[in-house]
Amino acid sequence: MDAVPGPPERAGGKFEPPAPGASEQIAAQIRRYLEQQHLRPGERIGTEQQLAQEFGVSRPTLREALRLLSASQLIRVGRGRAGGVFVARTPAEGMSRSLADSISLMLAAETVTLEELLDARLSLEVPIAGRAATNADAAAVAALDEAVAAQEGQRPGTTAFEAADARFHHVLARACGNTVLMALTGWILEVLQPALSARIGAALEPGAVLDQHRAILRAVRRRQPAAAERAMRAHVEYLSAVLDATRRG
Repeated sequence: MDAVPGPPERAGGKFEPPAPGASEQIAAQIRRYLEQQHLRPGERIGTEQQLAQEFGVSRPTLREALRLLSASQLIRVGRGRAGGVFVARTPAEGMSRSLADSISLMLAAETVTLEELLDARLSLEVPIAGRAATNADAAAVAALDEAVAAQEGQRPGTTAFEAADARFHHVLARACGNTVLMALTGWILEVLQPALSARIGAALEPGAVLDQHRAILRAVRRRQPAAAERAMRAHVEYLSAVLDATRRG
């Protein structure tokens, strides 16, 4: 079994008895362990019995901790001979998924608008573009170039165009070099982009979007943070203008 750090020990070497909220404490320790060890989805942590012994707690206490982690979509519990506790998502991916689910529910309940989401996108993606221009390596620039090339000749709203668009923005977020910022932008690709595509895809000018992406790419390639931020702001403001025009007309 992979070693998981257990709870603090007494001076005599015995585990402290589970305190109130023990399940939450164990869940937090397992969450930290996943992050510290950089475990990836699909990797096995151990069995319920092994983890309960490692932490010196009862199986019911351990199961409650696992239930909390499952609810956060960080782990999955497999049954049978090949079963055990497995990583489902990294903590950053779990945060991104939870945020995307929450925003999706808000959008469906009409407690948030596409206009508000685009405004929030400005606050996130503009500085991300600047950071990407500072931190992007040759591989990231090449991936951005490939995404732009994949959009050429495609119409907004089509599967090919939207997939390349998502890839472009995903590479930018990854290139910014900040795990939290990247996790916070997951909802843009999972929730906002599909909703925007359905609402304004037919009204977008393919050439305009491509030119905006090329401007961002050019600034990233030249390591010009201010230019990258300006280009990203122009891109999101263009989407906002088209959305406003469709709403009015």
